[in-house]
Amino acid sequence: MRLDQGLARLLPQFSRSRIQDWIEAGHVTVDQRTVSVRHKLKGGEAVAVAPQPADDAAAHAAEDIALAVVHEDEAIIVIDKPAGLVAHPAAGNWSGTLLNALLHHAPQLADVPRAGIVHRLDKDTSGLLVVAKTLEAQTVLVRQMQARAVRREYLALVGGAVGQAGMVDAALGRHPSQRTRMAVLPDAASGAKAAVTHFNPVAHYAREGHTATLLECRLETGRTHQIRVHLQHIGHAIVGDQVYGRLPWRGWFGRQALHARRLGITHPVSGRAMAWEAPLPQDLQALLDGLDRA
Repeated sequence: MRLDQGLARLLPQFSRSRIQDWIEAGHVTVDQRTVSVRHKLKGGEAVAVAPQPADDAAAHAAEDIALAVVHEDEAIIVIDKPAGLVAHPAAGNWSGTLLNALLHHAPQLADVPRAGIVHRLDKDTSGLLVVAKTLEAQTVLVRQMQARAVRREYLALVGGAVGQAGMVDAALGRHPSQRTRMAVLPDAASGAKAAVTHFNPVAHYAREGHTATLLECRLETGRTHQIRVHLQHIGHAIVGDQVYGRLPWRGWFGRQALHARRLGITHPVSGRAMAWEAPLPQDLQALLDGLDRA
């Protein structure tokens, strides 16, 4: 019998796919030798298995990860998230996330769904996001999001010259064939949701004969990859975007040049209007400094 088949019978508490992963990773030996999944057992061998924790076992573990806290009180935390930090654990990023950092910073967040995360930023997008410290605060903030009452403004460097302010009103959904991407879809398409992005040019740049525009973008809705897809849709993809970007601008920067600069909410307890602003991170500022003003 194949090794994975035999172990699946002997260890029914573990799935066969997990057992196969352990074999391939060298956590299973037969007569003190690592072998392949297809190795045939004949009887009498000494098989040793070192069970490994599931990939998602660390998803809700507290981790001592530095956070740039812009504001904190009894109800909320406002974070200036650096580029490269994943907001929430998922396949491929089960640890080292903002959620893990929050659980270390404020252990009581273990009692709040998603550790209080109300909205997310893409891994390679920097800037401001708000976290609720209580279930009650989270409920209020989610309702503000749904009512489009949270003000979120971004800075995005895009390819090409954008001459005037405008708006993109185009429903978004999963790309029909590339499921890790989002796309503009007809309203009637399965899964498409209304999405609105306002943009305004604030500066123009050039490099080696190619132009770029720094846009101030304001979200009415908060769909996955919304700004990135909407700007690509109108022919001005974000500089450095490795998924939706275009040459030559994709090669100008190692990530999408997108920063959540301003955040405004109504405080969930006091009812007072509050707003914060985060300066451009060093890498994005250095990119702009290296371009010529047009």
